[in-house]
Amino acid sequence: MISAGKKSEVVWGDGNWIFLDIGFSSNGRTCGFAFSDEVPQNLTYADARKAVIEKLRKQNGLTSLVIEAPLSVCFDSKGNPKGRRIERRGSKTRYWYSGLGCAVLTAAMYLVRDIQKTTEGTPHIQVRLFEGFVSFKDAETDHAKDVGSLRTIVKNAPQHQDSIRGSEELKFCEDDDLFSAFRVAGLDCGIPAAITA
Repeated sequence: MISAGKKSEVVWGDGNWIFLDIGFSSNGRTCGFAFSDEVPQNLTYADARKAVIEKLRKQNGLTSLVIEAPLSVCFDSKGNPKGRRIERRGSKTRYWYSGLGCAVLTAAMYLVRDIQKTTEGTPHIQVRLFEGFVSFKDAETDHAKDVGSLRTIVKNAPQHQDSIRGSEELKFCEDDDLFSAFRVAGLDCGIPAAITA
């Protein structure tokens, strides 16, 4: 079963944690992957997908999965795509519907579909999704460092509450339509809280 994680559920030690900075390259190591306290590593998309599925199959109970990709989408009252609050910092934007956001959203869709197939009929596997958002960096980092940054925020969540946004904090306007990015594929997992680094 896959469900959206809430801001109050960002608690280190509450189940197992998987951190994934997802990339979608044909052969590059464009994914960062870390499980709990293990050393983060850079992997290809195929190897990262395999690592996530294998970790989930070995767990008994809840696993929290942070994917650094848009896991919710927003539209304005006219039905046009609109950015979410976390995607704008000053004059800079990293909207879910343009550029790299589209590519990693697609990669996340394929992964979540595979997770759903893996967990179907296996009630002992529970996945709680969180969105990771590592943009607007002051210095260039690699994918392994980015998942390390997300893990640091989760491990120290009480001191980083301003870096964790609940679903109700993602819209710019009350009449915006915010929903699961996977609804279009028939996999409505809800709107996960976002962890920003």
